[in-house]
Amino acid sequence: MSTDGPAMALTDLFTGVMASRPDGVAVATAEERLTYAELAARAAVIARALIELGVGRDDLVGLYLDRSADMVSALLGVWFSGGAYVPLDPEYPADRIGYMVEDSGIRVVLASKTRAAEIARPGLSVLAVEDLLSGDLLSGGVAESTLPETDDAPEVLAYVIYTSGSTGRPKGVEVPRGAVQNFLRSMAKTPGIGPDDVLVAVSTLSFDIAALEIFLPLMAGATTFVADTETTTHGASLAAALDQSGATMMQATPSTWRILLESGWDAPEGFKALCGGEALPLDLARALNSIATEVWNMYGPTETTIWSTCYRLPEGGVPVLVGRPIDRTSVYVLDKSMRPVPPGVQGEIYIGGAGLARGYRNQPERTAEAFVPDPFAKEEGGRLYRTGDLGRYLSDGNLECRGRTDSQVKVRGFRIELGEIESALEAHDEIRQGVVCAFGAGTPDARLVAYVVYEPGADLMAGDVRRHLGKRLPLYMVPGLVVELDELPQTPNGKVDRKALP
Repeated sequence: MSTDGPAMALTDLFTGVMASRPDGVAVATAEERLTYAELAARAAVIARALIELGVGRDDLVGLYLDRSADMVSALLGVWFSGGAYVPLDPEYPADRIGYMVEDSGIRVVLASKTRAAEIARPGLSVLAVEDLLSGDLLSGGVAESTLPETDDAPEVLAYVIYTSGSTGRPKGVEVPRGAVQNFLRSMAKTPGIGPDDVLVAVSTLSFDIAALEIFLPLMAGATTFVADTETTTHGASLAAALDQSGATMMQATPSTWRILLESGWDAPEGFKALCGGEALPLDLARALNSIATEVWNMYGPTETTIWSTCYRLPEGGVPVLVGRPIDRTSVYVLDKSMRPVPPGVQGEIYIGGAGLARGYRNQPERTAEAFVPDPFAKEEGGRLYRTGDLGRYLSDGNLECRGRTDSQVKVRGFRIELGEIESALEAHDEIRQGVVCAFGAGTPDARLVAYVVYEPGADLMAGDVRRHLGKRLPLYMVPGLVVELDELPQTPNGKVDRKALP
């Protein structure tokens, strides 16, 4: 990807690479390899099928797909149709999938053939990707002109990612294409990627960091190797996939890096490790830095498009900071009056610039609360995203993260609002009160614990509570332990005393 000259639209970046490297390997899996020309052909077929169904600018398309080369074809197909994608993780419970479909207003879903029946519902057009890509549709190769021209202006939506919501329902973050383009352009320079690189993709599409793993290689003429779901959760299997693919880069959460290192994996010469999604523990930072050529710690919320800062760990792996802002991004540490605090003083982190999302879908009040006017903007209408993260700038200009201002936690890289789990608990007729705590958040041993007070006469067991939650929440949000209490401890002012919970 060229990082000089005027910014190019996302689809133009891909077609430019495809035209210059048609026979280069764009996508690989354990069983399949697609050249840039082959990937473009598949994306074109999918895009035209979506256009025939009326998909255009800002229309949302659900992706209910297993991890495969077809998944990448579908992502590009959505962008070339003019639409934006909404990941619908097949591992999520039906209730959560149903809410996301209804809230987003999706009319079309691209699904794996074996899963199409699972997502089918009245008013929804479900297209099986394997059927679209079968037969003679792909015979004879592809020319660049077969990719449909699309409205790829910076303000057009790229994707909508649903994150945990404190009100009890997930909220959809609307990310425009200009924000993604700016992010990829900056990442191409720092930490950097080139045509000879192979990046192993391990993150679920429902986690926004997957966009780096899929699109950064494709916009740079490199190769993205898509690991299947089972491989991503077992250290030995992941180590084998890294060796098989000839990987030169991987991005993952600290939890994933830890299971990989515990398998005995050793990085090849020149390997670049990107780490983010939760706090990077000191021991893991040192271990990674001892085997990888470069280790980068990344920071940023979904609302500011994946990563907003990055930092290359020095020799020895310490200190573990999150670094400086990426291109066209401003990061401030402010006090309660929104005034900058001096270096070394802790405050709340606010982020502005080209990476800001539009806001939360169908939630104007929440958007107004989180995206506030930028008092430092040079142009009218500037906004800042209030992260809820605490941090401080050091004297050398690098940023250090120092926790949260609220009850949001990170468990194995997933952002979780404890209030959403608590709302799901109290939706049960036989649960009077429910409180959830996270222990060891940001470590591989992180776990959620639910404390519940049952209604008189209730006949519930811990397994019943977990099954109730499992019908409403993804597995990573279901507490592993449920503790029954006669009553919840309270502080003198009547609030739940979380510190007094057993």
